[in-house]
Amino acid sequence: MESIEQERWARLLDAVRNVNGRPATEREAVSVAIGTLFILNFAGATVLGLGLLAPLERLLGLRWGGAAVAVLALAAIGLAATAFAFSAIAEQTPLFGFMEPGYDPPAILASRVAEAVTVVSLGAFGIVRFLARAPVERW
Repeated sequence: MESIEQERWARLLDAVRNVNGRPATEREAVSVAIGTLFILNFAGATVLGLGLLAPLERLLGLRWGGAAVAVLALAAIGLAATAFAFSAIAEQTPLFGFMEPGYDPPAILASRVAEAVTVVSLGAFGIVRFLARAPVERW
């Protein structure tokens, strides 16, 4: 049963590589692997977002919960800033063998705005929450 599934995936991959009757170039083959990076980015952002929404101070106590929230906020800032920088780089030069062709400027702009808003919002949250020691109520 497993060998049948592997064979089906191999045939599908061969069909993708030979789109329009021509073999894929190395650059096209790499762009298929970039989809994995987008899925990992989405999964990481989802985990971080759900962690920031969770009542960690109540579950872990004020000391460990506050530290967990700080780590999650910093990780989310890092993820958003990295996604912003890498998408900007990929528009100008190839990054990991992939170059953003600029085919959908409104979507690219929306992505940049979303990443920038994330960095600014979580940065402000961190300043207010941890530097000013202001309590934040969450569900």
